[in-house]
Amino acid sequence: MSGSDPVRGPSPSAGTATATALYDVPDMDCPSCVAKIRGRLEKLDGVEGVEGSPVARTLSVSWDPARTSQDRVLAEVGRLGYHARARDAAAPAPQAPSTWWGPAARIAYGSMALFAVAMGLSAAGVAPVVLDLPFRAVRLPDLVLVVSALVGGWNFFPRGLAAARSLALDMNFLMTVAILGAIGVGEYLEGAAIAFLFALAELLESYAVDRARGSVEALMELAPEQARRLAADGSEERVPVAALVPGDHVAVRPGERLPVDGTVVDGHSAVDESPITGESMPVEKSPGSAVFAGTINRDGWMRARVDRPASQSTLARIVRLVEEAEGRKTRTERFVERFARIYTPIVTVAALLVVAVPVVVLGEPFVPWFVRGLTLLVIACPCALVISTPVAVVSGVTAAARHGVLIKGGRYLEALGEVRAVALDKTGTLTYGHPRVVEVVAVGGADETDALARAAAVEARSEHPLARAVADHAAAAGVTGGFAVDEFHAVPGKGAVAVVDGEEHRVGAPHWLGASPPEGLTRDGRTVVGVARGARVLAWIALADRAREPAARAVAGLRAAGVEHVVVLTGDAPETAHAVARELGVDEVRARLLPEDKVEAVKALEARYGPVAMVGDGVNDAPALAAATVGIAMGAMGTDAALETADVALMGDDLTRLPWVRRMSGRARRVIRQNIAAAILVKAALAVAVPFGLVSLVTAVIVGDMGVSLAVTLNALRLAGAGDD
Repeated sequence: MSGSDPVRGPSPSAGTATATALYDVPDMDCPSCVAKIRGRLEKLDGVEGVEGSPVARTLSVSWDPARTSQDRVLAEVGRLGYHARARDAAAPAPQAPSTWWGPAARIAYGSMALFAVAMGLSAAGVAPVVLDLPFRAVRLPDLVLVVSALVGGWNFFPRGLAAARSLALDMNFLMTVAILGAIGVGEYLEGAAIAFLFALAELLESYAVDRARGSVEALMELAPEQARRLAADGSEERVPVAALVPGDHVAVRPGERLPVDGTVVDGHSAVDESPITGESMPVEKSPGSAVFAGTINRDGWMRARVDRPASQSTLARIVRLVEEAEGRKTRTERFVERFARIYTPIVTVAALLVVAVPVVVLGEPFVPWFVRGLTLLVIACPCALVISTPVAVVSGVTAAARHGVLIKGGRYLEALGEVRAVALDKTGTLTYGHPRVVEVVAVGGADETDALARAAAVEARSEHPLARAVADHAAAAGVTGGFAVDEFHAVPGKGAVAVVDGEEHRVGAPHWLGASPPEGLTRDGRTVVGVARGARVLAWIALADRAREPAARAVAGLRAAGVEHVVVLTGDAPETAHAVARELGVDEVRARLLPEDKVEAVKALEARYGPVAMVGDGVNDAPALAAATVGIAMGAMGTDAALETADVALMGDDLTRLPWVRRMSGRARRVIRQNIAAAILVKAALAVAVPFGLVSLVTAVIVGDMGVSLAVTLNALRLAGAGDD
């Protein structure tokens, strides 16, 4: 879409003359419907882009206002038999009617009831002639069956006639021909059975699609609708979350969900961020901590400043990206759509030949062969073939989102299951991205704890990363000396000096202290600083960027999930990179790489192993992420750049999500292929049996359409419950 926000109503896109609108199309409930509407609108002069979602039942259209209009767009959709209405940007999305109590359901129930009445009349022997036609006497049960067929077919007739006018051989056209054709040749029972069974099949498909859409809506419901806004005097007022603006302050009580993205300004609490990151352990929050909409405040009262409007929260963007993911089709889905466009006309022509050849060439009776032709038309309906893939994609993508993994589209869901090599950035991905103290060695008979306390007293006043690491390590170890510190100043490139309890102390580089650390302390690319009192060195402190705790498990999990090769790509020194690699058990290390070198490394891996996933921070590694088959950003929660640049985003820093999503995407690929194979094989087997009279119209509906459609959609919905196995 041309620079537009698909959640808004008609509006000019930024910097262009293009207008974009989002429409709700309640009766656009299958990919064939989307393809038909898209095909018609793309031929309309001035229309520049069309995207549709049968799961969300929405249509996004971009057009040039100088060449066409919204009224023209709506009119074209209406000519196809669909009812579209523009969504008001300020209004919430309309509630879809219940699958089981909506207009389509009532039509199906009416048809079923009439069918049951007809069967009851026949069983009771109540069958007076009500219409004596020249070629057939129509009895009361027959008349009721005709009414049943016409009532059930009303779900298809309007769009079927519209399809006939536009010469589009879609499902509605095929069903219209089948129902009216069966009535026309006196096969009233079959005509009524087709109508109500197909109407029932449509309800079951709608239910499956609604289940997939419900998983997306469940994400939207994570954010509360109301918030406790705080006034200047500290009083609370309940307001809609949409009314909050940046700068407002909100109160969040224990057990409540955070309404917006913001920053804690008062209070302390543990927050459950699992709805966003999938991380099971609560995260401690205090003044200055970032908080996110949809997360749960566990045990303390907090006051938070609103940093973003509700429509731009991390959760809102996740929901929007999940909704848009359906439009990014997999290669398999594109193949299925192309196949369906060829398959349906071929089977339709075959149905005509099944009637024409025996009747015209061989002199066979018309009615039996006409019924067989109608049966083949029913089998030609491609719904089961094309509905299962988008349902599988939405189920898989939403299951991943619930586990803290944002997948931008079906193509990436499928590609993840094909990945054979994974390239991992080191700093900030495999490691924490900042130094930590790994060893303290006292020398010359000095006390290690006392030396660390003196070093921390000096470093507590510095903002240098190494200084912060020393101070944090001492605090975590409970080492405090209670020293008086004066005359602190930093010496750039060397260290820091201060007067501690009346004596000068220096903490810094060995060459500045005029001494050398013990051999072995500088191994694996460690950085070593010394602490000296006067001219005497008391201790050496080794620091390094340590590997994340779950990193080794993640690497092992990737191998277990089918990844052949795991490589570390880093701009860091080889010694440091190899130290991390040994700890994690990766296969290969490439160090001292510039961004362009990482791109070349990714290309080389792809040439050798096939599909490659690159895992990085989403900003510094952007070129390599773009070059990989799938780019995966780490720790993307609240990070605009990571959410926008990567194909997949791990919302938290949990590396074990990597093997999980690899396994889940593999399951998704298997489900999609199972569905396609089942649909094609069942329909092919039935089609071959039709000319031999082995398949009735009712069997074609129950097995060839309703049965296959239900089987493949239920199979796809299994992905929605994907767990942590």
